Amino acid sequence: MAETVNITVNGTQHSKEVEGRTLLVHFLRDTLGLTGTHVGCDTSSCGACTVHINGKAVKSCSMLAAQADGKSITTIEGMANGDELHPLQESFREKHGLQCGFCTPGMIMTAADLLNHNPNPSETDIREALEGNICRCTGYHNIVEAIKDAAEKMAVPA
Repeated sequence: MAETVNITVNGTQHSKEVEGRTLLVHFLRDTLGLTGTHVGCDTSSCGACTVHINGKAVKSCSMLAAQADGKSITTIEGMANGDELHPLQESFREKHGLQCGFCTPGMIMTAADLLNHNPNPSETDIREALEGNICRCTGYHNIVEAIKDAAEKMAVPA
């Protein structure tokens, strides 16, 4: 049975019919065409599908689109400001935290949530925040360095 959901994604309001069993990740990718949010496991183990819902990092493969009705979602596509990359995106590029890039959107969304709550995280804080995100290409060193670099870029001068 289909139902109508009203969801704001990256600042744009969408009113769409969805089947009750449609996962949010599939709604974002298949209905809205926002393919930056990746499907890596469908079990919420890898974190590739992480988005922000009302400002909090959530794995979109573990949530139905209907559960997002009335909520505001930010995907990796909504992180940049036009052609200007978000500091996390910029730092991932500069510090070689990208590797193949498949996990990168989820890593960036998780890191953004961390930096929103802890603007000056330690390496341990960063590694703990990333525990729910799997990168199959690297040992995470450059990802951690990218997040530390972004934290410095985003720091409010004293």
